[in-house]
Amino acid sequence: QVELVESGGGSVQPGGSLRLFCEVSGSIFSINTMGWYRQAPGKQREMVANINTYGANYGDFVRGRFTISRDIAKNTVTLQMNNLEPEDTAVYYCRIVEGGMGYAHWGQGTQVTVSS
Repeated sequence: QVELVESGGGSVQPGGSLRLFCEVSGSIFSINTMGWYRQAPGKQREMVANINTYGANYGDFVRGRFTISRDIAKNTVTLQMNNLEPEDTAVYYCRIVEGGMGYAHWGQGTQVTVSS
């Protein structure tokens, strides 16, 4: 059983910052990719940022505002979000891809609301 627990969501004003945190626990041998996705009401889920041994990549809408990082030893991934915009309002999901068989696992999501 693999569990992903997210934290750090909340409400901020435009231009503000939030840091999302995801911790992975359970029976897992290795993690290939860790990342964050988001889904706004009425929209499809989209990739925000991913990170693996080759580096990080971001959705086009990030435009240098977000930074993803991971702690391999602790199986955690963090998303630092700066200069948030109302369009960033969504539920943010942590996702990992296991090494070996490549199974993907999702967290339950954390709400991010950007509003004045």
